[in-house]
Amino acid sequence: MNKLAVILTTAITIMANSNVMAQRIITQTAGRTALGDFAPKFAELNDDILFGEAVWNDSTLTLHDHSMVTISILLGKGLIDSSFRSHLEMGKKHGITRNEIAALLTQAAFYAGWPNAWAGFRIAKEVWADPTDTDTQKERFQQEMIFPIGEPNTAYAKYFQGNSYIAHISSTQIPFSNVTFEPCCRNNWHIHHATASGGQMLVGVAGRGWYQEKGKPAQEILPGDVIHIPANVKHWHGAAADSWFAHLAFEIPGENTSNEWLEPVTDEEYNKLK
Repeated sequence: MNKLAVILTTAITIMANSNVMAQRIITQTAGRTALGDFAPKFAELNDDILFGEAVWNDSTLTLHDHSMVTISILLGKGLIDSSFRSHLEMGKKHGITRNEIAALLTQAAFYAGWPNAWAGFRIAKEVWADPTDTDTQKERFQQEMIFPIGEPNTAYAKYFQGNSYIAHISSTQIPFSNVTFEPCCRNNWHIHHATASGGQMLVGVAGRGWYQEKGKPAQEILPGDVIHIPANVKHWHGAAADSWFAHLAFEIPGENTSNEWLEPVTDEEYNKLK
């Protein structure tokens, strides 16, 4: 098996196990901070059991789902206080979106009581004050994959329409990165030049995206899809209009390799894609 096949097999295996491995570990010190001297046993149970491996770090549920359950229970018991706000803020960090919290509170109103839901909405509106909160969407998307979203792709921002992010996964043997695009983001037309071998390979990681070679129909990219891009072929790739998207980008070794960035993909071209 050649080096590329080994790396690709490893990457796909990691992706297959992403639901387990993507679970982040949280730590809690509030119990010891507030009650460590007065009630050390309670503080230990709060920090190490409730927020430790027994409950919050049990990977059977994602942190997102742990938060959804906890918020629902607090609302049902009418505990619309500072702890409720704290769990809303924690839930937002765990990827609960504005639409999801609105749907949760709406359904809970029929079971937990209309006044409780009204009280919950008042706090939720403050926590999710920005209807276009990109950070919340990005955090939610991160939970869908094992590979990190990485940092803003500032070095190549002038060749992208919209915001993209890059995480360099490996710089040895065959270098590859995880590239994440927000909805509608795409890179310019470009060419990976080489006199022998070269080119690029993309592997869909999460979300939905597009790849297109000049003169050919665009191809949808979904998680697990593999796109082979020969050297010296004009092409572009990016996210669908309604979805975040991430792919691994493998740079294929070749002779006299270089990248040529060309004109942007026009809105007219992009908006034809569904």
